[in-house]
Amino acid sequence: MTHIEIGAVLPSAMDELTDPGAPDPIRAARMVEERGLESLWVADLVLGDGTPALEPALTLAAAAAVTERVRLGFGVLSLPPRPAPWVASQVATLQHLSRERIELGVGIGGFPDSPWWRALGVSPRGRGRAADATLDLLPSLVTGAETPVGEEGTRLRLAPAAAMPPVWIGGGEAAFARVLRHGGGWFPSQLSPSDLAGAISRLGAAADERGLPAPPVTVGGHLVLGTDDRAERARALLVRELIEHHGISPEEAERAPMIARTPEELAALYTAYAEAGARRVVAGADAMGWEEQLDFVAEALSHMDRDPSSAG
Repeated sequence: MTHIEIGAVLPSAMDELTDPGAPDPIRAARMVEERGLESLWVADLVLGDGTPALEPALTLAAAAAVTERVRLGFGVLSLPPRPAPWVASQVATLQHLSRERIELGVGIGGFPDSPWWRALGVSPRGRGRAADATLDLLPSLVTGAETPVGEEGTRLRLAPAAAMPPVWIGGGEAAFARVLRHGGGWFPSQLSPSDLAGAISRLGAAADERGLPAPPVTVGGHLVLGTDDRAERARALLVRELIEHHGISPEEAERAPMIARTPEELAALYTAYAEAGARRVVAGADAMGWEEQLDFVAEALSHMDRDPSSAG
């Protein structure tokens, strides 16, 4: 069977943290590892749309302290509001604390008019240039090389040096040039397997034109699991938000949710993403409690791991 890695999103928003039925992030990190998932990810909600939430680097540090194997990802870190040396210091520290388990998902920030961006005095203009400038600096800063930083050419060397983690660049197909420029992977979201397959083909063609290998792909999204009314309400709400807030066409929005009524259907959906060319799927469920959806995903993984020849 085609292999694909599966990641979970840790609860970090205030509405999740105040839900008496949801685990705290420490317990949630342990649960992700215990159930055999490949990675756990923390969203940058505070500098995303301004949702009150835990700060992602500190949350990953806590997760690193209570896990041994699972990969630890930013999903994704908004770069423009953060100075490059500070990002580098956090990433290098996390690499040491986790024994090099960090996955660095990054983006230009999809909500530059949120209260945090305004409070920090960060202009929504030039977000792409700011992200590129940071991505240019990170490899040398993280690995401890002396690096000129800023307009005055201040030379900076961070210590202790660390290995540069894999970089995953969020965004739609407009991010292809950034992915190829920085040698990272692509981290799109809300694409159906068929839409993703076409996009991956175009990304591979763009890489081939530049004499580069095809970048790896991690795809994010929202899971709609189960058959009850919660699932239908979650699907309808997600479709509406994609149309109204993300500018996705109604046809694309209807295809985007990752819908599965049973763990067997979810296993088949994961396989479809693998066949489309994805290395990993990172998604959270909108229609279930956090632990409930994690068990649903873990059962789906058990169906994927089963040897078909041993069935029956």
